Amino acid sequence: MAWFLGLGIAGIVLLALSLIFDGVVEGLLDGVGALDGIFDGWLSLPVAAGFMSMLGFSGAIVMGTTDLGAVGATALGIPAGVATGWLAYRLSRALMSDRSGAAPGEDDLIGAPGSVVTAIPLGGYGEVLVRLAGQPVKFAARSAVPVARGTEVWVDEALSPTAVSVRRVER
Repeated sequence: MAWFLGLGIAGIVLLALSLIFDGVVEGLLDGVGALDGIFDGWLSLPVAAGFMSMLGFSGAIVMGTTDLGAVGATALGIPAGVATGWLAYRLSRALMSDRSGAAPGEDDLIGAPGSVVTAIPLGGYGEVLVRLAGQPVKFAARSAVPVARGTEVWVDEALSPTAVSVRRVER
């Protein structure tokens, strides 16, 4: 039973290390010949940790509650470990493919309202404070015409991740 408990505890420790160091071990093994890419998907550390801990703990439970012995505990622990590994794989894939928290992109800037915080000279850059996804974000800004500080503007083009082209709001 001690072997099974040790295996279960080692799986929990491996899972904790994979969560704390978030891919460091996989990164160390990237590009290492036969090990290159082996930790992608089915043989990732969370999957291996789930398999190992469930095999160990279910084997310990079987040995402690039945007379099946080590072979029977292993025979029942392996399917439980495979099921837990599969569940860890599916859960990690679902979490990694979640796009609900995607950051706003350059296309989201177009049409966003803002105000000039540093005057925009003709042919030069000033600064605007734009409301993007409900948050104020400061950008370098250009305009076809000079724009005074405090003027309300609309973003009409994203020039780069940190610069926009704006036009005055006509009322």
